[in-house]
Amino acid sequence: MFMKIQYQLLHQDGNARYGKLKTNYGTYETPMFMPVGTQATVKTLSPRELKEISSGIILSNTYHLWLRPGEDIVAKAGGLHKFMNYDGPILTDSGGFQVFSLAKSKDIVEEGVHFKSHLNGERLFLTPEKSIEIQNKLDSDIAMSFDECIPYPVTYEYAKQSTERTLRWAERGKKVHSNEQQSLFGIVQGGEFQDLREWSAKETVKLGFDGYSIGGTSVGEDKNTMYQMVEDAIRYLPSDKPRYLMGVGDPIDILEGVERGVDMFDCVLPTRLARHGHAFTLNGKINLKNAKYKDDFTSIDDSCDCEACKYYTKAYIRHLIVSQETFGQRLLSIHNLRFLIKLTENIRKSIQEDNFFEYKRNFISRYEGKNKS
Repeated sequence: MFMKIQYQLLHQDGNARYGKLKTNYGTYETPMFMPVGTQATVKTLSPRELKEISSGIILSNTYHLWLRPGEDIVAKAGGLHKFMNYDGPILTDSGGFQVFSLAKSKDIVEEGVHFKSHLNGERLFLTPEKSIEIQNKLDSDIAMSFDECIPYPVTYEYAKQSTERTLRWAERGKKVHSNEQQSLFGIVQGGEFQDLREWSAKETVKLGFDGYSIGGTSVGEDKNTMYQMVEDAIRYLPSDKPRYLMGVGDPIDILEGVERGVDMFDCVLPTRLARHGHAFTLNGKINLKNAKYKDDFTSIDDSCDCEACKYYTKAYIRHLIVSQETFGQRLLSIHNLRFLIKLTENIRKSIQEDNFFEYKRNFISRYEGKNKS
């Protein structure tokens, strides 16, 4: 018997929330970090390796899967889970972020968005209805409403018109959503403007979604502006539904999001950094291409329990990276994803023990090097 997701809020420390998300593929604790598998794969990792780092929900991208192999091929395979052989929950984004990065403002109309394929330049048109139809066929556990990710900075008038249109698109998408075992999330926009964030949140909640996302952040604004955007939206979201901050994966940003009441995060950052030789550590981000790691035979982070840290040294992984060996990228991807997943594990524990703020303060102090001599 398949069902939509169910969220249970179990404990709060300030606005920081510990909860559980029940899905068709198991129950998962929140806050959580969700790895991104854009084209039905988390870059360089197998589903088995994702399980080994305690991954729960992963993301796939509607736009990319629409272009290739096509939603009908995925449906013919039995849905995204069977197609990629992942037996955990999957969230599909709407494709909006990718579409708007390819479109010009004049190509955004009430009906949808005109744009050119990044693969072959073909003229395409994506509507809220089409985005939901694709996601229905992909058969993910969570689908996202089609929205415009407002760039930064923009005028108030542009943000207002875009936010109002996003709400109309959300209503249109909700009307055609037909996969009864798939949950649908609404997305709050509004740019940097407090009144638009409040209006968007309140009106989106009125439509009645299974969860709510905060979009349009981490698009070039400074950190304080981003955190204010989250605050201006999240206070109007219901406490009994999951809250998802889209596209955020920096460790400090995760902590700041949790403090404001966010439950779910995703970002391509950990695997992108890995491909360029960068690794998260408790003492901050490091670049393994640096010559000082050439004969460093210690692990990336001695507190980490991932495959890379248990069995390999910085010197070896550096050698792989500078030699452009894929195994080095794989090891760093495994490590960076595990680092963020373990961070959320520790965050959950700190909330349950009512010491989240102390944990956050100590983590940031060490991560930013404030306790170094």
